[in-house]
Amino acid sequence: MQDTKISRSLSQNLQYLRLSFGASGDFYAKELTICGVPCAIVMFTGLSSPEKLCHLALDLLDHDLFFPDGSEGLCDYLLTQSRAPSEPRPVSDWETFIEMISNGMSLLLIDGCSRAVVFSTQEMPQRSVGTPTGEGNMRGSQEAFTELLRNNLSLLRRQFRSGTLVAEIATAKTRAKTEYCLCYDRLLAPKETIDALRKQLAEIELPVLLDSAYFASFLKQDKLNLFPAAAYTERPATACARLCEGKAVVLVSGCPYALIVPSFFAEHFECLDDYASGAVFSGLIRLLKYTAFFLAVFGPGFYVMAVSFTPEIIPIQLLTTLAQAERATPLPPMLEMLGVTLLLEIVREAGLRAPQSISHTVSLVGALILGETAVSAGIVSIPILTMAAAATVATLAVPSLYEQTILFRFAVILLTGCFGVLGLACSALVILAMACGSEPFGYDYLYPLMPLTRITWRDGFVRSIWSRLARQGEVIGRHEA
Repeated sequence: MQDTKISRSLSQNLQYLRLSFGASGDFYAKELTICGVPCAIVMFTGLSSPEKLCHLALDLLDHDLFFPDGSEGLCDYLLTQSRAPSEPRPVSDWETFIEMISNGMSLLLIDGCSRAVVFSTQEMPQRSVGTPTGEGNMRGSQEAFTELLRNNLSLLRRQFRSGTLVAEIATAKTRAKTEYCLCYDRLLAPKETIDALRKQLAEIELPVLLDSAYFASFLKQDKLNLFPAAAYTERPATACARLCEGKAVVLVSGCPYALIVPSFFAEHFECLDDYASGAVFSGLIRLLKYTAFFLAVFGPGFYVMAVSFTPEIIPIQLLTTLAQAERATPLPPMLEMLGVTLLLEIVREAGLRAPQSISHTVSLVGALILGETAVSAGIVSIPILTMAAAATVATLAVPSLYEQTILFRFAVILLTGCFGVLGLACSALVILAMACGSEPFGYDYLYPLMPLTRITWRDGFVRSIWSRLARQGEVIGRHEA
């Protein structure tokens, strides 16, 4: 096995690279002589720019210089005196060499020198900055993160124009050597939180890192807690707002979503439009989102409980209609509700995974035809189908809690169908215990909703006017009584 250090022999270094990448069609190696010293420049075509490489070679070959120290003198000249865009630090081991060349750099090997000079010639194919597709907002910035880490960092810095913004780029412990960036405001972010997060991210070992969400499960204290340990956003503006609250933002190379830690329950019901609209209207919309969440989680289960165990809480006129509808179906309400809810989730998943040209047809036509057929055949009742559809629509009002809402809904239906009022009470207590038991990095997950304080009504269930929010900004670690 070859030594991890770069050899002083140019021929040995080229032999090692050809054995490593010789079968790769995008590997490029060009031998040349610079000031009488044999050299070779290597790169991956498609990641590095041939135009930049040409200008670099012409600049180096245009000078008739003499170096008393030979190869070492040429290396020092390129690092400290040359106009060529070289990185300040050379590479002396193969692991860093391969990482640099895979990042789009061009590296110059010099015969008689055990250091390789790195040149910035990246020109990777990339997707242009587009508009967010998963976070709908009428106002505010319409820029969205892309897959390139440096582009995302530049988008974030354009929004956060302060010298206090710190961006720490590191390499994850993966086979692919994926880069990630930890961003925070060094004046607002609590030092103990950033230190703990930095340590946890550095210790995470993964076979592959394709999304920032891969980090989330490692940040959880209680693995059985279904509430997310972090929030996600594809908007640089939203990430900037969270940085101003003293939180940390994690960007991962190849992922257009930023990870925000710590995350609180109330943040899933907020959006940029809340702060661009009037305080009264924003408060109303925020209360509607909380109502939609409780309807999505407890609505179907409450219906099953009322019909099966406590019909006395239903008005007599409505009870008659429900009784007639349920009498015409062969299944009990719990199985009906589970079947319809499962069917709607299958239709949603099919519409999401199907090709874009037919996804709308699959979701709309599938739901209409299957629902109408099931009702006409007497398999499910119209009230069951209506309640399940209302819960599904309500789920979309809080998309960031979609996974948790679906899991909670199935659990509530099962418990209420088996135990009635006791099942509903137990399911509510379990969900509340999960929310209260979650403490991301030592902070209360229900902040600022619980306990009830002035902050709850300033920017919790509702939003106060901007003149008050501007005087009393929310920064984690500085909770008011």
